[in-house]
Order: sequence, then structure tokens, then C-alpha cells
Amino acid sequence: MTRLSSGTHHRLGSVWDGRGTNFALFSANAERVELCLFDSQGRREIERVVLPEKTEDVWHGYLNDVSPGQLYGYRVHGPYEPESGHRFNPNKLLLDPYARRLANRLVWSDAHFAYRTGSARQDLSFDRRDNARGMPKAVVVDENFNWGRREMRPNISWSDTIIYEAHVKGLTQKHPGVPSALRGTYQGLASPAIIDHLKQLGVTTIELLPIHGYIDDRHLVEKGLSNYWGYNSLAFFAPEAKYGADKTLDAFRSTVARLHDAGFEVLLDVVYNHTAEGNHLGPTLSFRGIDNLSYYWLMPDNPRYYDDFTGTGNSLNLTHPRVLQMVMDSLRYWVEICHVDGFRFDLAPTLARGPNGFDRNGAFFAAIRQDPVLASVKLVAEPWDVGLGGYQVGAFPSQWSEWNDRYRATLRRYWSGEGNLIGDISGRMTGSSDLFNHDGRNPQASVNHVTVHDGFTLADLFSYNEKHNEANGEDNRDGSNDNLSNNCGHEGPTDDPAIRALRRQLRKNQLACLLLAQGVPLMLAGDEVGNSQNGNNNAYCQDNETGWIGWENLGNEDDLTGFVGEMTALRNRFPQIKSRQWINGRKADGSYGVLWLTPKAEEMQEADWNFPEGRFLSYVLGPQTKGEQPLYIILNAAPEPIPCMMPKLPEYKEWSRVLDTTQAQLSSLVLSSGAAMEVPPRSVLAFAGIA
Repeated sequence: MTRLSSGTHHRLGSVWDGRGTNFALFSANAERVELCLFDSQGRREIERVVLPEKTEDVWHGYLNDVSPGQLYGYRVHGPYEPESGHRFNPNKLLLDPYARRLANRLVWSDAHFAYRTGSARQDLSFDRRDNARGMPKAVVVDENFNWGRREMRPNISWSDTIIYEAHVKGLTQKHPGVPSALRGTYQGLASPAIIDHLKQLGVTTIELLPIHGYIDDRHLVEKGLSNYWGYNSLAFFAPEAKYGADKTLDAFRSTVARLHDAGFEVLLDVVYNHTAEGNHLGPTLSFRGIDNLSYYWLMPDNPRYYDDFTGTGNSLNLTHPRVLQMVMDSLRYWVEICHVDGFRFDLAPTLARGPNGFDRNGAFFAAIRQDPVLASVKLVAEPWDVGLGGYQVGAFPSQWSEWNDRYRATLRRYWSGEGNLIGDISGRMTGSSDLFNHDGRNPQASVNHVTVHDGFTLADLFSYNEKHNEANGEDNRDGSNDNLSNNCGHEGPTDDPAIRALRRQLRKNQLACLLLAQGVPLMLAGDEVGNSQNGNNNAYCQDNETGWIGWENLGNEDDLTGFVGEMTALRNRFPQIKSRQWINGRKADGSYGVLWLTPKAEEMQEADWNFPEGRFLSYVLGPQTKGEQPLYIILNAAPEPIPCMMPKLPEYKEWSRVLDTTQAQLSSLVLSSGAAMEVPPRSVLAFAGIA
């Protein structure tokens, strides 16, 4: 039997069938493809095999003696003509875009560039050095895995979803309850201490910052930093090896299974908009050397340069069928092989760009819409990129939910003390219908958030007026200057008890609003325990005490874990908060979804919405079905108490207090309909109606 045969082009990547391994690589413009096999350490290239067949632009071959554990890479021959968009250089070992596992880290050197660094001709020059020794290698894997009979996907409805955004290492590295051997790993995510904490919070879904295989940029490594967050992907099928042991794929799948067993969904933050290869002066590590002209958006009038919608130097071109196929294959892989429950798409408009910009009817959305594997998973867009027309909040198809930065900005401004916002606040607290009420979408299209991985943490939002990113090595130029924050009178940490109490109060107010607002709440891991990044609002490169969650407040007065748990229970108690229908005001028959009330408990008129410097908003969310209770919500961002009256609705005689963010422990209070009360300054209150 011949050792090498033509194999098949139908499934890309390396596929072990139990006897041998099929290798298949797409390249429309290559002239020859060599498969390079390495020793078990990845240090020595032991054989090169020319893939014998090309079918529909896929180069393929089958080796009957290659089994799981084999390390490999590719060398791709073709023209090196940057001005025509071609950057082939067979001196460079390239990573398989379909690699399921990575071995070895990238060791930076000038050999990773297809041109001679320092040459006056820049990328028009040609480099003949072999870079294989310092390159990560793909590994042939056995995808079989015993999920066991117990593993059940939670299948949590969008209306019940509460998302907790976390970094694999950042969440677990300093948690005192996670065994030291598991800190910073996939397994640490499913440790009893983390699962217990998630249950205390009442969240349903953990959203992980990127875990696709990524590399650390050279300029960061030279500063002693790294691409800690992981938004520098190179391997869209391989779990990042930093967070697992030898069997990284199995470690990740075991973690998913344990989280599912505990009732939690797992979403992945995915970065299909660009790769780690940078601009025209970047390294040649994979896609660029395999088929630059096919994989990337190039400038139409000068294909030497990249059309960059992402701010990273390049943008993947999903209008090419094979690039779109890679993304779709990757998504299905994580769902079918790893059982993840959904995805958050970084800079999502880039994926839907065509020749004329963002296209909500484009090929990417059409492919997602018709795919039976992806029909049942959660899809969340970061609905902006940095290209022309890149801000697309509210423009995604009905199958999608979107990060709502309008909620973030409005709630930040409101609790930082800005007036004249009650009209905007009313919309943000009721699902942002101005953005999402079209094409059959419902309030769950809005993913509400105040803080996420980029920007201030919640504690820092009320501790710093200015960013403090000096540790990033860019002279504090990086990161947003528009933080809409309020340091409460002192920049940074303080022992002043009044300032500390105010900061704690404002944290509670933001968390209360997040969990009272219609739509899908998303909270940043660590906000519940007052985690600080010392004013760094762009900790993407801080794989250290700055970027890891500090758990030192567990059990003290700044620990709001219990408060968040009470808020999630309150959210579950009142179905109208989780409504899948857009709410209306008073109807002709007297029924209502929401009643907006003045402090005197009268229904608001136009003049009331325009009250000068208004910071008080109160409203009743009506019951959805007979027998349910209405919920009266009061927001007061004013620095002074506001007298008000309880709602005067004939069907409800009394109102029982269910929330007061000024109280450490909620005490019982029942007020009669129309009774007078005083709303404390900077507070959120809620009352349940009693018939």
C-alpha cells in the first residue's frame, strides 16, 4: 500500500480517520504546497511531503502512517509580488488555519517576516531565512471525547439570560478558593469555588474573552507585556494552550461539560474580523503566506496595502467563499465538538462588509441564518468597527442581539451626576425600542452593560476622572479619554469614609439599574467585589495583578456579591422586567405596560419630561398576566432627597418595598397607595404592588 495518496478535499485541516490522516489546505493562488512534519518537540523538521492533488483550490494528500500527536506546518510556493497582492515565501513555515491544537509558542525573530527587515525596499524585498524553529506547530488531534450521559446543554432562553463576562486566567488566577494548580486554567473555571460564586450571583451565562489560539505582538513582548486579552487570533479552531495542559482540547471540553452540569451556558468572544499578522509590514505566519489575496481585504487600487476596518492593520475578507467557509466551519466546530452555547462577535460589522460597506443582507448573515447547527445558539454582535459606516447599533438581523453602548453611555452619564437625561434613561431602561423595535426584534436584542473588559471597571468608574494607562508603555495615549466617570471628589484610592460610601452606593445603583432594565444584562467579572485596575482603562496587555481580578474584598463591605444575587432574584420574581414584548403606556381601555409618574404620582406630561436638570424618574411596570404584581421603580440621581407619593392605582391598596440601594440590609416597609415618602439622594428603590 502506498504511504501517500491523494486523499480528499472535502474537509479542510488535518483529519485523522483512525488509520491515517488527511491533510487539506485552501490556496487559490499557490503553485505548490509542502507539508512539513516535525519531531515531537517541534524543533526538527523530519520530512517534507508535497501535497499531490489540487481540487477546487484545495491542496490535499493522505498519509497512512500519521496519527494524533504529529506536529506539522506548511510551506506554500508561489509568486512574491506584494504590489499584486501575492506574498508567498516557502522559506516561512505557516500555521494551518484549521489547526485544532497548537504546540510551542511563537519565538520572535526577524525570520518571521517574508521581507528583509531594515531593507530600504521594506516589504518589497525578499527574506530567505527559515523561521520554522520559532514557529508554533499544528498538531493532529483525535476529536473523540466522552461527554458522558449527564452532560446537558442548559438552553437558557434569552429572556432569562444574565451574562457574566470573564477572562479565563483573570477570573481564577487570584481567587483564594481555586486550587493553586488550577488557577489561570480552563479547569479553574469549573472549580467548585467559581461555580459557587456564579450561583450566588444568579448569572446564567459565562462569556469568555477570546480563547482561540493567539500570539503576543512583538512590540509588547519586547516591553515585557503580552496580548493578555487574546484579541490577536491566529488559530480559529484551537483552544489557547496557555490555559490548558497537554490535552488542551479535552481540558476545555471537560470545563464546558462541568459548567453545563452546573446549569451555566458558555459563550465565546470570537475575533474573526482580523488576524495577528498585522499590516503590510507584519509577519508572515499563516494566512498571508497561504493566500494573501484571498484571505484579506486589500486596497483595490494598490493591493500591496490592506483595507483596515479594525484598527489592527488588516481585515479578513468574508466575501470570499473560502474565508466565509473557514469562519462557518470554526463556529460549527466549537458548537458540535466543544458544545459551546453561543458567540459574541468582536467588531462584527467587518464580517458583514461587502464592496459597498456593511450589508445586513450579506453572505455572512445569510450563511448564519440558514445553518441548522447555529440556529439554536446565541449570537451577540459588537455592532461597530473603525471603518467608514462602521457604527451599526440596531442594524443587525433579528436572529442577533447586540451590545448596546447607548445604554452604557446614558447610565454612566446619569449616575455621574448629569441632568436632563430622564427621557434617555426611560428608553434605556425599557429595552431601547428606538434602536431595536423593528423587523420582529424584541427587547432581548439589547445587551445592556455599563462596564466590560475594555474601559474602567465599575469600581474605577467612580474612583477616577482620568485614565492611568502608563503601565501599557504608550505614554498614556492608548485607551479612551471619554470615560463618563466620576471620582466622587478624589482621584484614586482613599480612606475617606464618606467618599468610599458614595462610591459603593453608586456601584449598587449601576448594578441595580442593569438588572432592572429590560433587555439582556451583562456584567463584568469582578465588579461585584470592587475589582480595580488602578485607573487603567485598556488593560489588554496586563497579564499581571492589574489585569487579574482582585478578590480581597470578598466578605467585606465592598463585596456586593450578595446584593447582585438579590437583584437577580428580584429580576426573576417580576416577569415584566424580562418581557419579550415591547411595552406601551396607557391604552384606551385603561390597561398599560408602563406608567411614567411624576413625584406626585401623576402621569407625566411633556413638560415633566423637560423638567430643568431633572434627575428623578419613576415608573410602574404593569403585570403581564392576571395575578402578577406591578413593580414601581424609582431612580433618583440627585444629590438631595426628593419627596414623592406612592402610585395611586385603584386596584392596588399598598406597596411593599423590595429594593433600596441605600440600605445595607433591606428592612420591611409597606406604604399605602398615595402615601408620601422621601426618596434618598443617589438611590434606586422598587416597590411591589399589593391588591
